[in-house]
Amino acid sequence: MQSSYSLEGKRVYVAGHRGMVGAAIADRLAQENCAAILTATRDQLDLTRQSAVEEWMAREKPDAVFVAAAKVGGILANDTYPAEFLYENLMIEANIIHAAHAVGVEKLLFLGSSCIYPKFAPQPIPEDALLTGALEPTNEWYAIAKIAGIKLCQAYRRQYGDDYISAMPTNLYGARDNFDLQNSHVIPALIRKAVAAKEAGEETIEIWGSGSPRREFLDVRDCADAMIFLMKTYSDDEHVNVGSGDDVTIAELAGKVCAIAGLSSEIRLDRTKPDGTPRKLMSADKIRALGWSPKITLEQGLKDAFDWYLANRSQARS
Repeated sequence: MQSSYSLEGKRVYVAGHRGMVGAAIADRLAQENCAAILTATRDQLDLTRQSAVEEWMAREKPDAVFVAAAKVGGILANDTYPAEFLYENLMIEANIIHAAHAVGVEKLLFLGSSCIYPKFAPQPIPEDALLTGALEPTNEWYAIAKIAGIKLCQAYRRQYGDDYISAMPTNLYGARDNFDLQNSHVIPALIRKAVAAKEAGEETIEIWGSGSPRREFLDVRDCADAMIFLMKTYSDDEHVNVGSGDDVTIAELAGKVCAIAGLSSEIRLDRTKPDGTPRKLMSADKIRALGWSPKITLEQGLKDAFDWYLANRSQARS
């Protein structure tokens, strides 16, 4: 459902402002003429402690809230620390959403993840595929917590009439990403490998599997723009997918990164490693119908992410 909500003159809290997505949202909010952009570091506010969150929200009195805070990690971390991933993410979202209701926040947007969808969801994945099948076992703890966040927003909307909405971003990349080869996602891993290869005088990089799986990617700046758009224009029960609507093979993606780095386009394939899901693409029909579409091409976004890593290697998470 279309709505109209202005951020101008509002006190806006970005939970998780030091993460890649939260930082991009805080940057994008600078264009909205907000009265204040509220943030708090982990040292200042432990989001897993209900009383601390309630006290902070009562003191700061935000008008609008973006819930971008979460405990995140790769497959190994999810598998090793399932209790931490489920408990901490449940506490973070429940504490923020409940405290927002208690202090009368006007509007709240909860950020989920594309991992909420069943492992064998139809492609492209529509919003109504949620809870229609089994989850991917390697990240089900994180996914279950994110699904709970969606349902909590729906519950507060249904019981109290709170204007709480949810958005599900696709695979994101960009400035402030995690470049740790053990835990990073595919784009930062490829960028780091390409930079290392170039500096070592090598001509190409190696990727796992056949290179044929298809994946969708969105620049984090476009994601932030979509979050602001939804906060201002959307008010309904169902979550909204936020993605590019297009996908590429992992081999094509690696070729693009190698080209940016000045390497040869031939990729070494380690076919002893698994491919994973053949395709993962979310439907972008709903957000397109609402009037939003991405502005940054994959090529431009990759170039900007590559340049950011080169300029910030000393402080990049690696």
